[in-house]
Amino acid sequence: MLRWRIPIQEYRGKMTRVHKAGNIYRNADCLSRWALANTPANPAYVPLESEPQIPIEGIKITDIGTELF
Repeated sequence: MLRWRIPIQEYRGKMTRVHKAGNIYRNADCLSRWALANTPANPAYVPLESEPQIPIEGIKITDIGTELF
């Protein structure tokens, strides 16, 4: 609930919360824990010091017929 507190403040007094038992709505748990991307639009945005470096490796493609037979 804390994660949504800031974005829904503008609707304060205009909406209500309704508790629904978890044993009835089991799929709601995975949706409430959906990970947000680390972008400036995210209220919990943490800027990275530098962009992560992803190594790129090549794959040699050969004719299987000449290699195995």
